[in-house]
Amino acid sequence: MKSSSKSGLVYSTDGGRMCPECRQVLTQCVCKTVAKTLPVGDGVVRVTLVTKGRGGKSVTIVKGLALDPLALVLLGKQLRTACGSGGTVKDGVIEVQGDHCERIIEALRKDGHSAKRAGG
Repeated sequence: MKSSSKSGLVYSTDGGRMCPECRQVLTQCVCKTVAKTLPVGDGVVRVTLVTKGRGGKSVTIVKGLALDPLALVLLGKQLRTACGSGGTVKDGVIEVQGDHCERIIEALRKDGHSAKRAGG
């Protein structure tokens, strides 16, 4: 049997379902509000070109943006449109198909972000 630090009380007859993170009743849980207030990145935007694990195709990765998820999706849409390419936003990282590092850095600097090229 595997023990985990996250295991423990899941339901209480006094209050109902319990949050596994803060161990409070779900109606009194503070995890989601704390997660919303914390910045996603460190403020220094890093733009990287990645080809590993993608069948030889290149993808431009944008990391370190301290934006909420909705603003990140909107910025991802703007960057993909500026590059004329497809892509996605996953786990606080914007992915744009193709080699568009310089174009993305230029667009981010116009928006007021301090962007820099990272990796090779």
